Amino acid sequence: MPLRTPAMIAALAALALGAAACTPAEQNKAERQAHTAAAETKSAAAQAGEVVESGAMKAAQAVETGAGKVADKLEDNQAKAAAEGRPGAVDPATNQRVPAKN
Repeated sequence: MPLRTPAMIAALAALALGAAACTPAEQNKAERQAHTAAAETKSAAAQAGEVVESGAMKAAQAVETGAGKVADKLEDNQAKAAAEGRPGAVDPATNQRVPAKN
């Protein structure tokens, strides 16, 4: 997942800094920097997740709206066809099919 790449980079950088640090003070500084990088990465990943989720929500709403418009159009067509007595049409108000003419 692309969102994990910054976390991996931060962790690897922290390990490299920790390994390169010689004194306890340098090790503590490297650890603090690693914690800061991890917190910033977590925050950025959470924000990116919200952006993706909101985009998915908007797409779902658009599909729902489009499907509703199609359903309305089909219902209108079926109502007209049933009113005209066309065999096979279903009156949406009664859910009754117009019988076939034999």
